[in-house]
Amino acid sequence: MRDWLAHRADATPEAPALRGGDGTVTTYATLDGDVEELAGRLSTHGVGVDDHLGVVLETRPAFVEVVHAAMRVGATLVPMNARGTAAELTDRLDVADVDCLLCGAETGERAVAAAASLDRELPVVGLDGAAAGVADLLATEPEAFEVPALTYDGIEVMLFTSGTTGRPKAVCLTAANLAASAAASAFRLGLDPEDRWHVALPMYHMGGLAPVYRSVLYGTSVLVEDTRGGFDPGRTIELLGANGATCTSLVPTMLRRLLDVHEGNPFPDQLRFVLLGGAPAPESLLAECTERGVPVCPTYGMTETSSQIATATPREAREHPGTVGSPLLFTEVAVVDDDGREAGRGETGELVVAGPTLTPGYYGDTASTREQFCSFGFRTGDVGYRDAAGRLYVLNRLDDRIITGGENVDPGEVLEVVRGAHGVADAAVVGLPDEEWGERVAALLAVDDGFDRGAFEDHCRERLAGFKLPRTVRIAEEIPRTASGTVDRASVRERLLDD
Repeated sequence: MRDWLAHRADATPEAPALRGGDGTVTTYATLDGDVEELAGRLSTHGVGVDDHLGVVLETRPAFVEVVHAAMRVGATLVPMNARGTAAELTDRLDVADVDCLLCGAETGERAVAAAASLDRELPVVGLDGAAAGVADLLATEPEAFEVPALTYDGIEVMLFTSGTTGRPKAVCLTAANLAASAAASAFRLGLDPEDRWHVALPMYHMGGLAPVYRSVLYGTSVLVEDTRGGFDPGRTIELLGANGATCTSLVPTMLRRLLDVHEGNPFPDQLRFVLLGGAPAPESLLAECTERGVPVCPTYGMTETSSQIATATPREAREHPGTVGSPLLFTEVAVVDDDGREAGRGETGELVVAGPTLTPGYYGDTASTREQFCSFGFRTGDVGYRDAAGRLYVLNRLDDRIITGGENVDPGEVLEVVRGAHGVADAAVVGLPDEEWGERVAALLAVDDGFDRGAFEDHCRERLAGFKLPRTVRIAEEIPRTASGTVDRASVRERLLDD
């Protein structure tokens, strides 16, 4: 079987595939030709079947071509957080055994530094011209390459998620996983041949990447916003209206900003739905969406399930505040109590997922894969319940992971960096409620005479992406601990909130 884009270009060559913010439209036939050329250039740089193509790019239209070119040459796409530090990127390059790293002008310096930190040679190529340590991919002469046969069980993409230890894990997703997710999403949300899915989320996350795969299977078009300058709610709301977007995916923080910048004006009325995930949506936000006629669909998903697990329709969101709807078709969600038994309706427990969208496991990490599965399926680490009608409610996480602005932050990773700062004797890291971001990272420090606040902030900024930085930092004589010696997280939060 050939790659998905090749099939789509044969089926509907003149259909619009990619829409630009300036109103330009690229047909599937044209996109297919552009991807063929890019695939040839990647082949010239040694990227082929079963190779791992690392990508450090912000969301932009060219990212779409990269996604399809990787599939065309038979490589596994490995998107990495474009805001990650060089040290964070190095760790991920090592975990995923990346064979070639693709970057942009805004990420090139960190990409080169990350590659140089490995104990092996790693070529770095760029989409925005040559730079120190970066070869110009688009100046490369394309070479002929043998088109591999696509299989449904082949690993198409690996995306990173944080584990409870802070060590990144690469989630493997197959073509079958992605196709099953696309089908189940269409069954829940409906499908219109004229759909235009607006993408403003980071494409190194499943929420931003999924529409690119789905649009090809559906034969619809996708508008990928260029976010290299950061998220601009004014620009996004303008593009949503001007380009007739019918679908979009957002995290609560982004939707909050869109509503604020568009206050007093009707939301773009051609939208069929706004898929809202990445973090719990505040009830006040959902209530405002109802008042202003925004067709919001609260959703619950994760990288390991290729995106959506359950999604509520706009009507469910209005009539049953707090629900994320029922599980998608073919996805099974069990609520498992502390004794390992399935809980009854209305009873809380850990959410365990099974179905065709579920990852086969973490790359190169058999132990973690084994730990995440039980007899019911994949243990999500989230706590929730299902009501009498089967609707799902997600309450909190088992491991206190922080979700800020749709980004997952592992407290253990931040704690390791914080404790390594000069003058810090002990520390605790937790998430605090935040009106704008959902949660913010906070740190309680026990320090000695060598501690300097400015030096501490510089230390953290060099080692952590911006969304992981502690936004609330307080000093205490000692870190509250339980009788067993573990951090008393409730007391830590109280001290951070009281000051």
